[in-house]
Parts: sequence; C-alpha cells; structure tokens
Amino acid sequence: MKKISLGLLSIFTAGTLFAGTYSVDTVNSNAGFTVKHMMVSNVAGKIKDVSGIFEYDEKANTLLSVSGELNVASIDTADEKRDEHLRASDIFDVKQFPKITFKSTKVENDVVYGDLTIKGITKNIKLNLENGGALGKKSGFTLTGKINRSEFGVTWNKILETGGVAVSDEVKLNIDIQGNLK
Repeated sequence: MKKISLGLLSIFTAGTLFAGTYSVDTVNSNAGFTVKHMMVSNVAGKIKDVSGIFEYDEKANTLLSVSGELNVASIDTADEKRDEHLRASDIFDVKQFPKITFKSTKVENDVVYGDLTIKGITKNIKLNLENGGALGKKSGFTLTGKINRSEFGVTWNKILETGGVAVSDEVKLNIDIQGNLK
C-alpha cells in the first residue's frame, strides 16, 4: 500500500517540479481593450504600464497562476483628449483608483478564473487562455474575455440624439503577456 501511495504522490507532484516564477516583461506585454463606440464602430485602447508575476510549469506547458497590476494613468486610445477624459473622476478616477488588479483563483484547461478589481470593485471573471509556451527563460500567453464595465462602477455614458449610447457596456479584453524567468 505504501508503494502505491508514494507512487501516486510522485505523479501528482512531478507536474510542479518544473514550475517557474516569471516577471511580466513590460516592453513585450500589452493589456488591450475594445468597446463599441457610437453604436457603429469599435475603438481600441491599451494600458501601457503593465506589471505582475505568473507561475508556469514548463514540463506540462501549463499556466498555474497569474497576478498583475495596470497603471490606469498609462491608458492610450490614440486620442489624448479621450485619454484625459478616461483618467478623469467621472470615468476611471485615476487619482483615487490608480490601479486595476487581477489575481487568478483557478486555472482550468484553457480558462483562467480570477478576481478583477477596477475602481475598488472586485468581481470574479473568467478569461480564455491561449498558451504561448516557454522557450529558454521566456514564457508567454494570451488572455481574452469580456466584462461589463458598469459592474465595476465605470458608468459614464451619453445618450445619442439618434438613439443608443456613446459607449457600450461590454468591454472586450485582449491581454498579451510575456515573462522572464526570475
């Protein structure tokens, strides 16, 4: 019985023996988003200042956990006037809430579950995982998903004369992460 128990234990722990901790490479990582604008087109943006760490099992080619932080003041939609408005108190209020954070709670198959905090409001969300793999001391992956911005207190909008709203509640997320082994 001891041989079977030890054998099973070694199988379950062997998958984590090759896990490494990676720090997010801020130059080669991107936290992007897209919203419907004026009901007719998509407007994309990104938050340029991204930091964090993740655990990656090279042998199993599996992401184990991820946590990160976005500096909201670095938001960039290619329109400085819009970016200033996004930083203002009626939208992201970067003076009071300078960071957006994410911490995974579970990674299962190709889905990452975790706690996303925006403007002091935390919701558990799920993101689709596209595993990029590992090469040498580098590893990477992509997370995609959707959130409802009003659930996080980002409620500013404008009713259009023709009907509809200026900005959709749905925000599509596209986060590309590359990390360097610590």
